[in-house]
Amino acid sequence: MPAAHPTRLTALHPTWAIEGGRIDILGSDFPIDGPCLPEVRVGEVPARVVFASTTRVAALVPAGLEAGAVPVRIEGIAGETAFLEVGAPFATGLHQVDNPAFDRDGNLYVTYSGSRGERVPVSIFRVRRDGTREAFVSGIINPTSMVFDRAGDLYVSSRFEGQVYRIKPDGRTELAASDLGVACGLAFGAEGTLFVGDRSGTIFRLGPTGKALPFATLPASVAAFHLAFGPDGGLYVTAPTLSSYDRVYRIDSGGRVEVVYSGFGRPQGLAFDAQGALYVVEALAGGSGVYRLRADGAPEIVLAGPGLIGLAFDPVKGLVVTSNDTAYRLDAAVRAVDNRSVTP
Repeated sequence: MPAAHPTRLTALHPTWAIEGGRIDILGSDFPIDGPCLPEVRVGEVPARVVFASTTRVAALVPAGLEAGAVPVRIEGIAGETAFLEVGAPFATGLHQVDNPAFDRDGNLYVTYSGSRGERVPVSIFRVRRDGTREAFVSGIINPTSMVFDRAGDLYVSSRFEGQVYRIKPDGRTELAASDLGVACGLAFGAEGTLFVGDRSGTIFRLGPTGKALPFATLPASVAAFHLAFGPDGGLYVTAPTLSSYDRVYRIDSGGRVEVVYSGFGRPQGLAFDAQGALYVVEALAGGSGVYRLRADGAPEIVLAGPGLIGLAFDPVKGLVVTSNDTAYRLDAAVRAVDNRSVTP
């Protein structure tokens, strides 16, 4: 006799993930009364189920998947498939503390920051679009944050030295500013002024001669300050502390600080997409991933992944997210949060 209410798979949330990310499969009348939990497969690989009810099954994305759109299904539910955009490792053997950075040609720049005061063989790597990695800069101790100026020069902070360096496209390095405390986040304002976050609690604005002028004060961070300018001209900042909940801040042109959102447990890297939407990395276990802040200020998860630190949008398409030691690339365009189109 056919079931009065046939099992249905209606959505996948979120629709982007990397290995280890937690995804929710939504539907109705999922089979949970048997001796075993529902069997979930991502591609052809079994996924570990961590929660199951009649309307939601949560699973962890297995390792070893190919990048791109991968089918997700629950065994025994015939003919219904959702698709997950999977990011595969693009560069490994890194030590990221903040966002990676793209140049105008779509080359990715990542750091090997090392332990405090460690002088590593290569400070910054350049990763070509085909995945080829090459040494770009050496000699910077604890490279932390990176940002490009309008001319195409790369700026990088050293949290150990409290300095910011300017790096030419050919790799030539020169000192741009010093006496910046524990220098972390970097961001250029619309007029070309560089702002630097000192994780001890100060946001500096650099004058024309490179002199650091205090711009705003925030609570000190246990990790790093992360900075990004929004299309509204505001400077957005995250700064993880030991609090149960940390804030996303906005600082206006006069240095006045306001709270944009206060519900993250450990917010880290942040970036704006081409449409002006703000994305924030949440590193707290259990809800880790990349979130988009909606116009009403509420966050929505768009990518699931454990232990993430930063993200950067590719100027061509897609984005890269980084953990402490790995960069993952996703080439598709950002889509809606839920995958409402389930293939029958």
